[in-house]
Amino acid sequence: MRDLAPSSSYDNTRARVASYFDGTATRVWERLTSDAPVSRIRQTVRAGRDSMRALMLDQLPTDLRGARVLDAGCGTGAASAELAARGADVLAIDISPKLVEIAAARMPEGLAGRVQFRAGDMLAAELGRFDHVIAMDSLIYYTRPDLEAALDGLATRAGQIVFTVAPRTPLLMAMWHTGRLFPRADRSPTMIPQDHKRLGVAGLSRVGRVSRGFYISECLRVQQ
Repeated sequence: MRDLAPSSSYDNTRARVASYFDGTATRVWERLTSDAPVSRIRQTVRAGRDSMRALMLDQLPTDLRGARVLDAGCGTGAASAELAARGADVLAIDISPKLVEIAAARMPEGLAGRVQFRAGDMLAAELGRFDHVIAMDSLIYYTRPDLEAALDGLATRAGQIVFTVAPRTPLLMAMWHTGRLFPRADRSPTMIPQDHKRLGVAGLSRVGRVSRGFYISECLRVQQ
């Protein structure tokens, strides 16, 4: 039986990710997730993220009235707004308080009552039970044991988990190895490419992959 409690490596990674997104990356993500002009490279990331979010939301019912949904790693809140528009009661959580502030400010006034925003750990047991969990690009920084433990823990409190991983493609592996050459102080949090076939998680299935220029991500699902 795998230990479902967060490990020290999970805690250390979470702290690095929080520091990054609450520091120099805040303005970058605020701009990337808006309609503001961005570079061609970031245009591909924006398009890829839009496509992935649509793919993930397609795995949930169109009518979510009466459903409680966890947006785990809500970022600037685009998915939370779409879930609320479908009628869901949404708990939008992110480890970056600054991103949560942006998400709350962007939430359309007519939907704000359906979304509870919180800064903290998306795996916290006190968040309660959910009909659905979506975790878009928020689990991509963790080792396979930590990812498996996170999914096992969430699965005890959710009917369905839709999440993404960085797939082990030749391009992503080359980028991963190149990134390790830079001094640690100059790095963003390192993505950990995963082979979904090696993930030891019950009820796991593959949904699909989105590849748009510099954005490559794979959507997976856990159903009990």
